[in-house]
Order: sequence, then structure tokens, then C-alpha cells
Amino acid sequence: MSEKFKLETEFITLGQLIKEMGVIETGGQAKWFLRENSVLLNGSPEDRRGKKLRVGDVVVVGDQTFEIE
Repeated sequence: MSEKFKLETEFITLGQLIKEMGVIETGGQAKWFLRENSVLLNGSPEDRRGKKLRVGDVVVVGDQTFEIE
């Protein structure tokens, strides 16, 4: 089952998304989290916290899936 994230701007960064969805507590943790954990963006590995996510993107972090709307 996936969680929906309603995008209210043109994009959100990967680091911002994982913070907003409660995966990490602070934005500063994003760099380390992405270095140590597998994150998939639309099925491909992604470790750049500044990667821009837009409507239609799907992010998988462990057993959690987030869909950008």
C-alpha cells in the first residue's frame, strides 16, 4: 500500500519528502539516511537529497511507498 503526498508547489526535493513523511526527523539527517539506506525513485536507485520530485513520481523507502500527486 502506498501513501499519497499532495504536492502544493512545482516540486519537492527527496530530502524534504522523507522528512515530511516522517522517515527522518530533521532535514540534516537526509544525507546520511540516503547514504546508508536503499531508496528507489520510479524504480531506480536514488541517493541525491536535492533530487527534484514532481507529480507522478513514486519513491520507495524500505517497505514504504510514496506517490507524489
